[in-house]
Amino acid sequence: MQDSFEKYLPWFILKEIPFLGNAIYKRLMDHFQSPEIVLASSEAELGSVGKIPEKVIHGIIHHKLFIDKAKIELEQIFKNNINIVTIVDSFYPDLLKQIPDPPPLLTYYGSLDNESPCVSIIGSRSATSYGLSTAENLSYKLSIKGFQVVSGLARGIDAMAHRGALKANGKTIAVLGSGLKKIYPKENKDLFHAIAKTGTVFSEFKVDADPVPHHFPIRNRIIAGLSCGSIVVEAAKRSGSLITARLASDYNREVFAVPGSIKSKKSEGTHSLLRQGAKLVETEIDIIDELYHFIHVHEKKMTVPILSDTQESSHNSCLSKDRPIILDFIEPYPVHIDIIIEKSGMNSSDVASQLLDLELEGLVIRHQGNCYSISEDYH
Repeated sequence: MQDSFEKYLPWFILKEIPFLGNAIYKRLMDHFQSPEIVLASSEAELGSVGKIPEKVIHGIIHHKLFIDKAKIELEQIFKNNINIVTIVDSFYPDLLKQIPDPPPLLTYYGSLDNESPCVSIIGSRSATSYGLSTAENLSYKLSIKGFQVVSGLARGIDAMAHRGALKANGKTIAVLGSGLKKIYPKENKDLFHAIAKTGTVFSEFKVDADPVPHHFPIRNRIIAGLSCGSIVVEAAKRSGSLITARLASDYNREVFAVPGSIKSKKSEGTHSLLRQGAKLVETEIDIIDELYHFIHVHEKKMTVPILSDTQESSHNSCLSKDRPIILDFIEPYPVHIDIIIEKSGMNSSDVASQLLDLELEGLVIRHQGNCYSISEDYH
């Protein structure tokens, strides 16, 4: 443990130096190759790097002033069994290294997978039922294809993206806008731990850092940087998800947007992205077609029950004559049961009975307010 403590201490000392941001940290590492050499360098040597402010050079020369603060943070990390990955480690995410200001180090729970490609799914915290089901469905299907799904553990779209990947027994990465000991939002505590069991929870902030507003745009660059493509499911005109999409574009990564209702303010941001040239997403195939070169040859195997001929015949016969009729009156957007009754001309008890059967078979999805939509697997 002592060896590890001494190994990481120079990294944390540099992080404590005022005005030494990630871009400058990267410039110093590119030049000197290690934080130990940076800290041992003279004023003249530091000045030769170029574009290093005088106040940063002054801080590095007097770095002993920051040793105690760095030790306190590192002790917290070791005390809480938190892992560290630095930018010189072979298992640091490859795509993240390529952005202009990658974090010099990340703390994390879980395990790292540098083999499987990453795709981010992001969107509104107060998403519609359409947005939530779409995020979960896309995440599930992309996980099956071998992608790691990246998101921010926020309410709404982020949480459903993580859950979709977990449902597929896939890997998902959560990037926090707080420290690893300040789970936010608190209701996603169980989700946090579920992700850490099979995937990764990252943070570049101090262990006890609060989820203050300015942390989230900083966090978003990591989400975009990890991913070969970013998918915005729902976003209002002014949304943090649009920041992530802009960053993804700046990093020459693919940007995707899911169209929504023209009446929904939650879709104004995604429609704006589409007008700017984002790739339109109707199914996961639209994403895979653009990112096919990232997909591994061997897709992840699913455990799917195989129906016998008799079972399959029985399953198909379940779609009785009335069922295709009632399905004609159910749309991808939630429709109230009263409208289905009115359009179908059937009595309310028959409609309710058939909707229950269809829900159990996974052909329709029930939403709050007694509304129903067609399942993407059927539509």
